[in-house]
Amino acid sequence: MVLLDNDTFLTQLTLLFNKTRSIGTVFVTMKQYHGETKPKPRNLKSTDPNPHATGEPRCLFRATNGKKKLSTVVMHKDVNKFQVAYASLLKTNIDSLKKRDKKSKKSKKTKATQ
Repeated sequence: MVLLDNDTFLTQLTLLFNKTRSIGTVFVTMKQYHGETKPKPRNLKSTDPNPHATGEPRCLFRATNGKKKLSTVVMHKDVNKFQVAYASLLKTNIDSLKKRDKKSKKSKKTKATQ
């Protein structure tokens, strides 16, 4: 997985969306990030309510199309800037979604009675 800075992540994500415009899927996930690459073992006798909450809050963004993986860490002070850029990127690239086929209840009932 490639850890990129925020601007490079957005440009690479745009390229990833363009590659999968006709065929393919892009998965984007985000979660709270504590700066640890491996989980710490639990200490059940600890009185600290959140032992992982140290330093500035961060958010980890990951994107993949199954072959190429991208990730970035967004610091708390950069959230507004990143969110505006990310939202505009999604608005421009979300137009190629397929409409879902909605099946009516009537067609299901007729198939069941036949």
